[in-house]
Amino acid sequence: MDSTPLNTPWPTSQPGRYQLTMPGQLSADGRALYDRIVGGPRASQRQHAPIVDAQGRLLGPFGLMTIAPAVGERVQSLGAALRFASSLQPRLREIAILTIAAHFQSEFEWFAHQPAASAAGITETQLNQLMEGLIPDGLTSDETAAATAIQTMLQNHTLTDDEYYSAIEALGEPLLAELVWLCGYYSMLALSLNVFAPANPLTNQAQF
Repeated sequence: MDSTPLNTPWPTSQPGRYQLTMPGQLSADGRALYDRIVGGPRASQRQHAPIVDAQGRLLGPFGLMTIAPAVGERVQSLGAALRFASSLQPRLREIAILTIAAHFQSEFEWFAHQPAASAAGITETQLNQLMEGLIPDGLTSDETAAATAIQTMLQNHTLTDDEYYSAIEALGEPLLAELVWLCGYYSMLALSLNVFAPANPLTNQAQF
């Protein structure tokens, strides 16, 4: 499966609101958080979801977590739980994350997760449809239900009774709950990336 990142059509803004920080320049609490991030379960996913650049600086939302380490620690713990303790299947999870990335036009989130989506079998055509804010063709019924629920929650900030019970019937209550938490978490990351606009070595430009 070709995991070459697809160029996004989204506008870019000025780089450098937040400068990537060398590990030795972090506060004591920031460095402790750094060590937990790079030495935790995410290390096994580096080939698909980059954590640090060639200089060891935390990328994307991970670097932003060290700005306020006490809160950042809880944020990264939630992310680790969603990624490594969740019952969401990899394909479904990456479809949901890329749906959120497209909604927020978050280039880093897109480029960080597209390789994992490709590795999980999401085709280039389906990736392009996700990028355009569409429900891709050829998904399973569970994946379609999940993508539809995520899109609806992003657009309307809730589900109607009919939409809720349809999602429950298709996915079950525990899986829907995990999708709600995932939607909130990756929306929070996308918002932080949009606000702080850290440099994005994945595209050699700013996050936007």
